[in-house]
Amino acid sequence: MTGTAVDLIWLAPALALLGFVANGALVFVRPTAKTLVSVIGAGVLLAAFAVSIAVVSSFDADAPVVFRYWSWIPVGTLQVDFAFQVDQLSAVMLLVVTGVGSLIHLFSIGYMKEDPGYARYFAYLNLFVFFMLVLVLGASFPVMFVGWEGVGLCSYLLIGFWFSEQANANAGRKAFIMNRIGDFGFMVAMFIIFWTTGSLDFGTVFSHAPTALVAGGSTVHRDPRCFCSSAVPASRRRSPCTPGCPTRWRARRRSRR
Repeated sequence: MTGTAVDLIWLAPALALLGFVANGALVFVRPTAKTLVSVIGAGVLLAAFAVSIAVVSSFDADAPVVFRYWSWIPVGTLQVDFAFQVDQLSAVMLLVVTGVGSLIHLFSIGYMKEDPGYARYFAYLNLFVFFMLVLVLGASFPVMFVGWEGVGLCSYLLIGFWFSEQANANAGRKAFIMNRIGDFGFMVAMFIIFWTTGSLDFGTVFSHAPTALVAGGSTVHRDPRCFCSSAVPASRRRSPCTPGCPTRWRARRRSRR
């Protein structure tokens, strides 16, 4: 712990997850309570953005700050903690995800106001932001992979949100299949990294990289290709904070005509 607002980093994803749980409950209890859904859905994101601003404003360390919450995968030499890492890159992405995510939530309040699946939509959107924050804040490849998988799940749910329309259902299935291709490359890359460095934590991997990953070596050639094989299909189906929104909104506009 640093004794500053950076210690509150866990609160940003926790707020998004809280929004998903609350709006998910409203889907079954009060699906027509759109005002309450709007307050929860957008409110938790605005609160997470405020937390992000406080965290970034307090972060002035040159080295990454890692917060380890519990031991997640203790298997032999593989020791993976569920941990978040705050550094210059994750701080920027924290602001992008919560800031742009807040704007998308606010826009959706007006755009989706007449849709019968209003509460379900905001539950999915809150869950998407939660997994995106896990993706950008994870302190190891497995934690980042959890966020990766979660974002893929939410892309499938959001792209196929109007699943009664065949085009949207097909687009959701396409996103699901492309995600599986990305998963394969990601997992193979993690296996190679662990085999080469003996760890999956960013700090340990990066410290061993200059000696373990020799320039021109076979591992250096294999590993980037694995990550690229996972990144390319993923980039075709989603970008940060916009899990297929343009596709869904274009389809929705066509259905209104």
